[in-house]
Amino acid sequence: MAHNEAISPVEAAVLEVLFHQSPTGLMVLDRELRILRINITTPVLHTSPPEQIVGRRVTDVYDLSVPGQVEAMLHGVLESGTPARGRLVGVRAKGARGPEYVFFVSASRLEDGQGRIFGVLAELLDVTEREKTRSRLRLLGSVRERVGQSLDVVATCKELVQALVPDLADIAVVDVVDAVVRGEEPPPSPLGREVPLRRAAFGRSGGEDQVQAHPVGDVRALPFPTPYAQTLTDLKPRLVPLGPETSWLAAVPSRAEAIRASGAHSLITAPLTLRGTVLGLLSLYRTDHGDVYDQADVTLALAAAAHTALCIDNARRYTREHTIALTIQRHLLLLSQSAARTTVETAHMHVPSESGGGGGFDTFSLSGARTALVVGEVAGQGIHAATTLGQIRTATHSLAALDLEPDELLARLNDTAISLAEERAALPPGDAMPLTGTCAYAVYDPLSQTCTIALAGHPPPVIAHPDGSTEILHLPSGPPLGSTEGPPFAASTVHVTDGSVLAFYTPSLLHASQSPETLQQVLAHTDRSLQDLCDDVLYRLRDDTRYGDVILLLARTHTFPADQVAAWPLDPRPEAVAAARTHTRNQLTHWGVDEETAYTTELIVSELVTNANRYGTPPVQLRLIKDRTLTCEVRDSNALAPRLRHAKTIDEGGRGLFIVAQLAQNWGVRYSCPDGKTVWAEQTIPPGPQGRS
Repeated sequence: MAHNEAISPVEAAVLEVLFHQSPTGLMVLDRELRILRINITTPVLHTSPPEQIVGRRVTDVYDLSVPGQVEAMLHGVLESGTPARGRLVGVRAKGARGPEYVFFVSASRLEDGQGRIFGVLAELLDVTEREKTRSRLRLLGSVRERVGQSLDVVATCKELVQALVPDLADIAVVDVVDAVVRGEEPPPSPLGREVPLRRAAFGRSGGEDQVQAHPVGDVRALPFPTPYAQTLTDLKPRLVPLGPETSWLAAVPSRAEAIRASGAHSLITAPLTLRGTVLGLLSLYRTDHGDVYDQADVTLALAAAAHTALCIDNARRYTREHTIALTIQRHLLLLSQSAARTTVETAHMHVPSESGGGGGFDTFSLSGARTALVVGEVAGQGIHAATTLGQIRTATHSLAALDLEPDELLARLNDTAISLAEERAALPPGDAMPLTGTCAYAVYDPLSQTCTIALAGHPPPVIAHPDGSTEILHLPSGPPLGSTEGPPFAASTVHVTDGSVLAFYTPSLLHASQSPETLQQVLAHTDRSLQDLCDDVLYRLRDDTRYGDVILLLARTHTFPADQVAAWPLDPRPEAVAAARTHTRNQLTHWGVDEETAYTTELIVSELVTNANRYGTPPVQLRLIKDRTLTCEVRDSNALAPRLRHAKTIDEGGRGLFIVAQLAQNWGVRYSCPDGKTVWAEQTIPPGPQGRS
């Protein structure tokens, strides 16, 4: 339509409706982008009288979120004539404070029938609420995606703050019940006034200046009466305006000062709660730079708090289980630190996995001055792995007390693991945990200078000789513990010279150090202390040592002092008992053993030799070993096991082993290949000087 043509009544009516009743904002601009006419029904676009708006440029009347882009779009429409559609622009009256409105802006060029250009018609659709809803949904999605990445209570709180600032809050604070941070059960609602909370996270948008009432890590009870305490009493959120007239701020002077310094004008408190228990409190503040909170923001804060509470509880449960698992494992490892031994020095390195793996080691004494060395790893994590490790350790000690050979011990241990696995299989789904593991079991005998080793799916040990040479022992291995199929377990005996170092380790060490050669390089320097060698291996580990528990057990072997052991062959005659007592008395006198212990030892030797002569098979040998205990051993060639009997009053015999069991601290039977047995008894040596060497 030409500019000088008369406007029909219909067209005039249409224009009147568009500019006075249409929900869509209309703005007519000239070629200099000055406002010629504006829809007066849109409040944010008409905050001043028309005479103060008409004739001024758009950017002089309104603060736009992207003024340069808007002007470029309008100039582009003027030049090309191509309409522009769909640009989101934030609009606020010039210099005004308060909320920003979001408009969906489109523009079309105004021209007449002869192609003369008059200006631009801009259409502005108010989509503020729609965009707020979308923004809240995006923010909630971000919270669900970002919060809960770590199984750590404090880290989870920091993730929440990072997700909420600055989109929902200019300042965000998370306080958590202190007991929850340690993994303990959360208290029920209402929260007692004296229950302390730990400031777990704080975040503020913009600048390095962070005004805080209390620093992160501070532990104290919530002030009463305040919205903070009330929120954790009834578990209801609070939307609180902040200003000079806010009465409850007088009860919290430190917080009041921080609020005034930050310029906060609006507060939301939302409880971190789960199943009626209190985990903590989320506090969100808007300052002069942000809009005043509304109920939709409260709903969003509650949703974010609910998700975070679940994540915090998961982290709390993990912390609790992890703490219990480490406590059990640490207790098991401490039990391994037995008294110093004459013939074996040990040192260890333990790098626990982040999730609480099931690796462990053990060293304990056996009869005949021998030492057992055990390293193993069970499947699983946390409490399940730790308790499984404890069960396997108890079974190992029980079987070792029977003086079984290493291969037979692993076979029995595997039977035990299978039985435990069957019991677990009967548990409800989700509670049953597989029971599998690997194990290396070795027995070092200093009198023969041999080490007998059996493996159950475990890597073989490395041996470092005193001359600096090292080798990986190539030993046969049975199946992992808990297996019902596989080759039989086999034991291999290797000769070890005085000063050799045996290195046992979990499979995770190979992953962390990349190859066994790293271990061999360190062990080549056998003149260093064992702890120095362990530390050297630790320093060479890669950073990603979380594959499993990394354990290294080093044992330096020594020969048994020749003057602390004595042995005599005995003739299979009744006079052998008297000869054995004489040998024993003389040797104990030479060792300086007190008379009471010497007399008891003579009685034990008499009974053992009598049994060997009566029920055993020649040759018979008596051996005395003075170590941390005094051990009497009588060996014969009959593999038939003796039996402890409780003789009747009228019986003339049958009390031998019963007497031995009463007099000795411990006793047992050890079998040897191809036949024969050794019956032994141990006594505690009283403290004090124990004779000549």
